[in-house]
This record gives sequence, structure tokens and C-alpha cells, in this order.
Amino acid sequence: MALPSCLKTGVPMSPTTGFSISGSLLKSDSGFAVPTKLQSIRKVDRERLRIQAVFSFPPAFLTRNGRAEKQKQLKQDLLEAIEPLERGATASADDQLRIDQLARKVEAVNPTKEPLKSDLVNGKWELIYTTSASILQAKKPKFLRSTVNYQSINVDTLKVQNMETWPFFNSVTGDIKPLNSKKVAVKLQVFKILGFIPVKAPDSARGELEITYVDEELRLSRGDKGNLFILKMFDPTYRIPL
Repeated sequence: MALPSCLKTGVPMSPTTGFSISGSLLKSDSGFAVPTKLQSIRKVDRERLRIQAVFSFPPAFLTRNGRAEKQKQLKQDLLEAIEPLERGATASADDQLRIDQLARKVEAVNPTKEPLKSDLVNGKWELIYTTSASILQAKKPKFLRSTVNYQSINVDTLKVQNMETWPFFNSVTGDIKPLNSKKVAVKLQVFKILGFIPVKAPDSARGELEITYVDEELRLSRGDKGNLFILKMFDPTYRIPL
């Protein structure tokens, strides 16, 4: 807040009356003397300005701490909501709506504004929730569903890898092409059935993925078909084999 020049020179002025103080009298800008009883008004004005200055401009560390606490709480709310949903396999339509709303609150406090320029994206991530029916395979018996799914991204080599675990250990690797600092085009290249039988991916095996939130622990992404993916960091040192 810029101060009037009279305050900078040590001659205070009331912002509500327009009068300056000189000796025992208050003088207006036109030079007429004003009764000294207005001094009490001036004291109230100065105190109000002081309070406004303190609360309008909080110390930076308070702002950062408050933002970090809010971010932590929003993440916790989201993780607690998805925990009983078996990665989304048992989520109802209402559950999916609630998770989406919580996810959008987390996305709104994303600390990494340009994820594809950050090393935080790299590594091996475990999928903990998705709305993708093709990944969840909820209509299959449980013993035929993958128990854990991983996704790895290496931004420096522009590679992506999706991996299933028990019972089939299927995987697929592909290439990514940045479309902006948040979104990539994905072209899958080779599937490995049972983890070792290579099968060339069809040309139609492509899409887009936008990273909407990422920090050291959590990543949220949205696909071009409207699916939501929530992943937690599993191994930040993992590299996709070339």
C-alpha cells in the first residue's frame, strides 16, 4: 500500500479527513487551523492502517505453511476415499463422482505447474485408483485380474511402460511425445505377454495423457477418453529398459 508523501516525510495525514498535523494544531491542505480534538481521530486511523498492513500482507512462510497443510489434507481426504474401492473396481457411480470431486480439489493445488519439465514424473508408479474399465477388468473373476499395476515414465528418453503383476505379468512399452508442459501423446509399441512373448502393438494403440498433479508421493493423470488415474510413487530410480 503506497503511503501519502506527507507520511513519508514525517508529517502524518489522516486518510479520512485530509488534514495534516503540525505542532498542537491540525492544519488542512488549505492552511486553515483545525481544532486539536481531531487528533484522536488521527490516532484511530493510524492504528487501523497498522492492523490492515499486518493482516493484508502476512509473512511469506505463513502463506507457504498454510498452503502445504491444505495440500496435505486434500491428499489425505482423497486417499482415504479410494482405499476401500479396490483401485476403483467396486466403485459405484456415486463413488466415482465423489472421487472425481476430491481429485479436482487436489489438482487445484498442484505444486508442479510444468510436470514434463520436472524429474518428479520419472520412475515407477503404482496405480491405486482408476475409472478405466479395460484396466480394472471388474467383470472378470478376481483370480483372473491383475493384483497390482504399475506405470513408468522416463521423460528424458520419452518412454512409457505399463506393467501388470500376478497372474499374467503382461506389459507394454511405448513412446511419448510432449504436446505441452503437461500433456503427452502416447503410442504403444510392443506388448509382452506373460512378461516375455513380444507382440507388436496395433497402430490404433495410441492416446493422450495429461498429468494434472504430481509431487514426490502422488500423481494424478487424465486420459483423452475421460478416465482418471491416481498413482503413488513406488520406485523413483526405476528406468525403462531400452
